[in-house]
Amino acid sequence: MSLLDPNRSYTFSEIAKLKAPTDEVLAEYGYSLERTSLDLPQYQGELDRLQERRSRLEEILPYLDLTNEQSRREMLIAPLMTDLIHYTQAQLRIEYSIKVSNQLQGALDYLLRTKTNLLVVEAKHEDLTNGFTQMAVELIALDQWEKSPSVEKQPQLLGAVSTGTIWQFGILYRQDKLVTQELTLYRVPTDLEPLTRILIPALSV
Repeated sequence: MSLLDPNRSYTFSEIAKLKAPTDEVLAEYGYSLERTSLDLPQYQGELDRLQERRSRLEEILPYLDLTNEQSRREMLIAPLMTDLIHYTQAQLRIEYSIKVSNQLQGALDYLLRTKTNLLVVEAKHEDLTNGFTQMAVELIALDQWEKSPSVEKQPQLLGAVSTGTIWQFGILYRQDKLVTQELTLYRVPTDLEPLTRILIPALSV
């Protein structure tokens, strides 16, 4: 029995609310899932904003109400997005709507774009599991989106799901229709440096 009703439309957020196993959701679109530790490329240059960003996060976290998604997005995730613009000169779209089909549509929390690369970041309250499912479906939509770089130009699409304090990555290998879920979780501010060093190459390689 199909998870998705072929006669109705679904947004990305509605897909997450199904709370179905990620592999079963991806199979609905003809993609498969693999969970493994990834050796993600890391930026080797200087991070001239790292110390200031870490200090600011450490300063505000004891006083920040993290009970709603909006505060996590504005206070914890958005500042990292502005840092990515600084390092990569990427274009940033917030709450960016795309539609590939009635079952692949909705708003992307953060879409960063350079001339050859895309990066999507999905912000969630505390639900990384279903948040990852949503982000993976967003990667599938970007894979099929008419405005995406060609498979030859960007054979892999990187996405991240974040609660603000915890980040998890996924890669869509477009040729193989395979989504790989990174087992490692990155915590902010503790893992801010490796997190930043992973995000930059996604837009600059």
